[in-house]
Amino acid sequence: MTSNYHITSHCHIKNQTVSLNGVEVFHDDSELFPDFIKHVYKAFETKYPKFFKMDNLSKLAFLAADIILKNENLDTQKEQNIAIVFSNKAASLDTDRLHQEAIQNSSNYFPSPAVFVYTLPNICIGEISIKYKLFSENSFFIFDTLNAEHLASYSNSLLDMKKADKVLCGWVDFDENHYEAFLYLVAKNGKTAHSKEHITTLYNT
Repeated sequence: MTSNYHITSHCHIKNQTVSLNGVEVFHDDSELFPDFIKHVYKAFETKYPKFFKMDNLSKLAFLAADIILKNENLDTQKEQNIAIVFSNKAASLDTDRLHQEAIQNSSNYFPSPAVFVYTLPNICIGEISIKYKLFSENSFFIFDTLNAEHLASYSNSLLDMKKADKVLCGWVDFDENHYEAFLYLVAKNGKTAHSKEHITTLYNT
């Protein structure tokens, strides 16, 4: 089925590498995610002090989104009618473990509010929305793997119903030191049709 919408740009972060529209734009030898993601932040000259207080899932999603949205040359002083539709397989499991450890520590019981706030996976959507003034629809789905068919149909329906002018979609997953972000932007115009087949091809490239 032909889509009326198109993928305008996409970003992939995994294996210590950042790619934009299929081209490698950054690589770092840091094996630990905290070091790697800090280097990505500096390399792309992202200026957002709250970044350093985020959990790992939010850092990953935030930078993948930041790279795409900066490439779109958006006016960050104006509200953007861009919806966000994310997915992953582990929800906020990495942060949940930290919170659980604090609860179970009877000798030093003090669950951190700074950790607890990130025990919902959609908090990363909030961080992106604040930076880019995105106040449209947003959803976070949990699947075993990237569900390209669901992403395509759900985001296309948001555009059909005029609930957004564009949709930032994709997969952002973090569990211990295993991480991957694959985000893409859907709009009316572009070169690549927004379909299950094209999403899957871009994801696997």
